[in-house]
Amino acid sequence: MPHPGEPLERLGFLTIGLFDPADPAAGHETTLRIIELGEQLGFDSAWLRHRHLQYGISSPVAVLAAATQRTSRIELGTAVTPIGAENPFRLAEDLATVDLLSHGRITPGFSAGRPMNIDHYKDAIYPDTFEQEDFDYGRLLRFRDFVRGDVVSSFAGTQGIEVFADTVQPHSAGLSERLWYGGGSTRSAEWAGANGFHFLTSSVVQGELGDDFAENQLHQVRAYRAAHPAGERARVSQGLVVIPTDSATAEQKEKYAAYVAGRAARVGVPQGPRRMLFAADLIGSSEQIADALDADAAFREIREVAFALPFSFEHEDYVQILHDIAERLGPALGWHPGR
Repeated sequence: MPHPGEPLERLGFLTIGLFDPADPAAGHETTLRIIELGEQLGFDSAWLRHRHLQYGISSPVAVLAAATQRTSRIELGTAVTPIGAENPFRLAEDLATVDLLSHGRITPGFSAGRPMNIDHYKDAIYPDTFEQEDFDYGRLLRFRDFVRGDVVSSFAGTQGIEVFADTVQPHSAGLSERLWYGGGSTRSAEWAGANGFHFLTSSVVQGELGDDFAENQLHQVRAYRAAHPAGERARVSQGLVVIPTDSATAEQKEKYAAYVAGRAARVGVPQGPRRMLFAADLIGSSEQIADALDADAAFREIREVAFALPFSFEHEDYVQILHDIAERLGPALGWHPGR
């Protein structure tokens, strides 16, 4: 198993892509600039959160398509798309198209279950079929079948002058092998492993073994790998909030500290009937954050990360944080660009 001092293999970041509703184009442009910067700094991956009816990215497929034309190397993913709000057939067409445009760099991540707050907008999306919709894992498996190239139509051939296929088109070879599942419970971890998905574990997990976040996360990572055909080689990415302050100004440090303090009360306190636990935000010098990660039981068994950028910061804050992650924190964890 990995241990402190073993190098981090892959470094990524996650952004929500906030925008001002009075000027949404500017916010989307800023997100694309952040992805471009990530590639320039050598990050291995950039991930977009997926939000509905909020002032964040509601159409990551469109943003990813734009990003494919402004980058050439960095992998581009979602963390995560709630499959319950998607038409799996149409999403398979869209993501295969974008994956081809990226030359095979798309890494979509998903969640199953009822999407957050869907009861408030279910009539807008499923006016007649909500009670009949499958919001569980089966919906995601249908999507995987479609991108894998399984037959979906009873007809293939020529009709007049038009040619029809019986599989979703275009087909992007390899996309079905790059699918991730974002889970926060042992059940979801085991399902992801048994079904061959890569596993995204975030700063929120279910407290099934008590109130220690790292203990619960580690248990889920091990359950995932135990269920996955690849065993210990199965890919896991951890997504904690890290805020390195090496090159931050005094004003930025004050703002960052206030942000972390405002969220600290929830750490270690189970939330709701499912006893959801939040990880502490890691703030300080890159050396301090690296020490904290090396002491984290789950991180010691994970060799990929997608560090989450805080929700509400400004563009210049994200620029500083990304520079410090790539130039100081990553190397402190043994990572180097192009490894």
